[in-house]
Amino acid sequence: MTDLPISPPPPEQAPAPCVVVIGRFQPFHRGHASLIESAESWRSENASEMGLIIGLGSSNRPESMQNPWSQEERSSMIRAWLSATGIPAEIVPIPDIEDPPNWVSHAEKYHGEGGHLFTSDMESAQLYESSGWRVVMGELENRNTFEGWRVRATAQMMSTVDDPDAVMEVLSTSVPEVVVSHMVENGMLRRLAFLGEGGEPVG
Repeated sequence: MTDLPISPPPPEQAPAPCVVVIGRFQPFHRGHASLIESAESWRSENASEMGLIIGLGSSNRPESMQNPWSQEERSSMIRAWLSATGIPAEIVPIPDIEDPPNWVSHAEKYHGEGGHLFTSDMESAQLYESSGWRVVMGELENRNTFEGWRVRATAQMMSTVDDPDAVMEVLSTSVPEVVVSHMVENGMLRRLAFLGEGGEPVG
């Protein structure tokens, strides 16, 4: 088990069974957008009685170059994108526990039980399948281009640029324009210049 705080605590009542997409969204990029669009399309065709839940992982991680944005900031990025696309979804923060065998039972307290996991990650698929979940494999668009560490490294490079148009031109190749605008307007890039870490090869 981890010494990280369990923050936020699970809700008193977990959601009803849903189609669940889980990620860290550090930041929310075009690969994530494509995956959620695919999940919503699959849900509407195959499980329209269920809602769509976006599980926001690592809600309890301290600020670092690997995790530069808080769960509130990442939620706001996703809400900005959801509002622009019209996709109805609930965002549920889920803290890390660094205990893969018990991850699913932990996450179920936040996103509910008995739904469908829509994922592009084989490790997550195996964990959920072994816990009796129905898993739908999606494809993460341009996986190499949209690796989280690459997007963060680009954002760090642009963090001291004061020209919003230049920031938009560079970041919008990997991050939806509405999310880039939201990050710029809310000062979510500047701090990356002071975190002092380079881009690391993690998701």
